[in-house]
Amino acid sequence: TPATLARTTTILHLLLVCSTAMAPTRPQTMRIVVWFRQGDLRLHDNPALNKIATLPGAKEVLPCFCFDPRHFGPASFGCRKTSARRAQFLIQTVANLKANLREVGSDLLVGVGKPEELLPAVVPEGPTTILSTEQVASEELTVERNVRKVFQSTDTTFRSVWGGTLYESDAIATLFGEGYASMPDVFTPFRNKVESRAETKDPLPSPKKGSLPLPENAAALTSKPGLSLDTMPDLAALGYDADAIAAALTPDPRGVMPFMGGETAGLARLKHYLWDGDHLGTYFETRNGMLGADYSSKFAPWLALGALSPRLIKQQCERYERERVKNKSTYWLVFELIWRDFFRFYAAKHGDAIFHIDGPAHISQSWVRNPEVLQRWREGRTGVPLVDANMRELAATGFMSNRGRQNVASWLALDMKLDWRAGAAHFEELLLDYDVASNWGNWASAAGATGGRINRFNIVKQSNDYDPDGAYVRHWVEELANIPGRKIHEPWKLSKDELKEYGITLGVDYPMPPKSNWAGFEPRGKGGGKGGGGYSGGGGRGGGGERGGVRNVPSTPAQAAAMRGGANARPLGVGGKGGRGGRKRLQHDHFS
Repeated sequence: TPATLARTTTILHLLLVCSTAMAPTRPQTMRIVVWFRQGDLRLHDNPALNKIATLPGAKEVLPCFCFDPRHFGPASFGCRKTSARRAQFLIQTVANLKANLREVGSDLLVGVGKPEELLPAVVPEGPTTILSTEQVASEELTVERNVRKVFQSTDTTFRSVWGGTLYESDAIATLFGEGYASMPDVFTPFRNKVESRAETKDPLPSPKKGSLPLPENAAALTSKPGLSLDTMPDLAALGYDADAIAAALTPDPRGVMPFMGGETAGLARLKHYLWDGDHLGTYFETRNGMLGADYSSKFAPWLALGALSPRLIKQQCERYERERVKNKSTYWLVFELIWRDFFRFYAAKHGDAIFHIDGPAHISQSWVRNPEVLQRWREGRTGVPLVDANMRELAATGFMSNRGRQNVASWLALDMKLDWRAGAAHFEELLLDYDVASNWGNWASAAGATGGRINRFNIVKQSNDYDPDGAYVRHWVEELANIPGRKIHEPWKLSKDELKEYGITLGVDYPMPPKSNWAGFEPRGKGGGKGGGGYSGGGGRGGGGERGGVRNVPSTPAQAAAMRGGANARPLGVGGKGGRGGRKRLQHDHFS
């Protein structure tokens, strides 16, 4: 009957509803886009990858990297943002990251374009998380804000994680408050506090094979303009001309060593320096060298791009102390990594102030505008041999020793009193190991704009201390090669007969140095007394800072313990050079 049929239909409907409600629900697949940036280009000790790899349940993970054209275009002070040589090192690093991701069953989607324009093409519809490494500098943060803005009205969530330092940001915030507000603006009290009250975590393992499964439609994304899973951009695609490309791809045989970008090469360098070459045990005594591959670690280029983790370096140093020797040298390499942390947190604390001419310390100083002297400095034609040798090495190879960097910065910012930011921009363009916080923080410090002590370097004294036979200058300043011994450091003091004997005409074959503009720093230069020499009698009145230009760094308990060593400790050298009153002077070299 119709009534019976109606009841039967109702019962079937209820049974269908109940069975549907009782059926097991299909777990939702998590969709994650990993946005790699300059600073996290590795698999080992990568917090973002570790978080994803350890997530339970179904997931789709798409790693990607964007070659942002803004990183390769014009910058301030007539510089380019990135030289072709530095761009090539980045290309190698990204290519190696891609290869390593493939080894664990993943891949890397690579694009040329602005992230805020490329990422919308790779993010699927529906709930998705973009995961990236936390940034501290304004340009990087601006790009991040642009990306967030694009996705603000969608189901996409943006998350960032801290990485790339020895100490976690939470640990530093616990010590110094939100925004690191009470963090000291000078290194030693920062070091004292973090060494005594903060701990570093062990490096995280690399993701296991299969822990970063790609989306099923990953291959389809290669049809999007500017994106590829199969190819890498070359220098031409990034806007470099033929001459710049040829120079970047032709290593200068005078360089300290060849630098190959990528996590694999960075790990190989770590193994060579600590284990194969056994150089760590004498690092403190050799670190101020300027010729050769192994006077210092040379880890900085890989650290800068995040191809090598500072926590892994520290872990390997501790293993070296257990298995070979524990002494001042083994402590000092970790000490340099703390310097690197300091500048990262200093940049986070002060923001754009590290890019302002008066710096975070808001110094009041008159700066000189002299385009001719600036260009001579860039080209290594200042007439000051040590400065010229270092600047030529930088131009030819993308590398300069820490000792060299401090001298050329002191000469430009203090002796010449030129806008120190022009020097920082030049270093940004050329240095393979350019890192925004370390570069701009160090330059602001060299110019006296951070609130620390001002270190005006006596270039001739530095030359005699660290290049006593003139081998380094002779290596790079070929026109002075016939001048013997230490005389090479002060060619303006040679007699006419000596100049003739060595085949040099000053002002023709090699320039005379400009007169120093140094007259002391007004805010903190009182009571400095007579200056520390210089070149061509140009020392002038000394402001704050020591002759010899090195820092006074007292020992912390951790350093003292390391310096005592153990039964197998090697003899220690006398360390730093110069300084008044016979005090030992020590200086960081986290650059190298």
